[in-house]
Amino acid sequence: MNIANNWKDYEILDMANGEKLERWNNIILVRPDPQIIWKEKQNPQMWKTAHATYNRSKQGGGAWDYKKSLPKSWKVKYKNLTFNIKPMGFKHTGLFPEQAVNWDWMIEKIKSEKREIKVLNLFAYTGGATVSCLSAGASVCHVDSSKGMVAWAKENVISSGLQDKKVRYIVDDVVKFVNREIRRGNTYDAIVMDPPSYGRGANGEVWQFEENISDLVSLCMKVLGNDPLFFLINSYTTGISAKVLENILKLNMKKQAKGTFSSGEIGLPMTGSNLVLPCGIYGRWEK
Repeated sequence: MNIANNWKDYEILDMANGEKLERWNNIILVRPDPQIIWKEKQNPQMWKTAHATYNRSKQGGGAWDYKKSLPKSWKVKYKNLTFNIKPMGFKHTGLFPEQAVNWDWMIEKIKSEKREIKVLNLFAYTGGATVSCLSAGASVCHVDSSKGMVAWAKENVISSGLQDKKVRYIVDDVVKFVNREIRRGNTYDAIVMDPPSYGRGANGEVWQFEENISDLVSLCMKVLGNDPLFFLINSYTTGISAKVLENILKLNMKKQAKGTFSSGEIGLPMTGSNLVLPCGIYGRWEK
């Protein structure tokens, strides 16, 4: 497992009973996590310091219970990157800190090249991958069907001081956009995608991971350049093995592209403990 252990502004302070106690800079939050099926808290008193707890509803969804006043948004830093954090309606904060392992990997790959790398970031959310790739000197095309998420990504790019870098923001259905890029003859040196388990595009297009991921990867091969650097798939879809993502890349990757395939889990450590929280999977091809 690849563990995101280089954070200073984020940490898991404790986890038990389906919840994690997290520090986001100076704000303490409690959020649900289905992987946490053990009962015993390591630091029971620390839970009383939480600013807010996200409580799930039996009817679906849930709501934040604010114990202390919270700013509408605040910032966390990861190395030279800065992100804006906001408690959202469905337990999220706008950032998945475990993705730092992929940010570091992409930055290293991009910096190893002596040319400008064009990155296509699909299902790009609030732009963690966009910010990291821009910081390494790449140009990025950031695509997401949510106008609000794309606006948030712009905030993160500005907060990281990267607003003068080459970045395109596209609010659109991912499949429709890739098809248009094929018709235009546009290509990219690297592709990263973080598809949801289920979602709807800008005009109501339905996305289901198991049904659509293989077709999307195949489609993306038509916009992957002749000298590609990497292809990264992230997933949080329950029941899917990391090896499945690697297999999809192996079945679709261009024969002339010489490189290596890998896959695995990503996770977050708990401070003062040997416990690690599994947080997602990835499949990679790299030059």
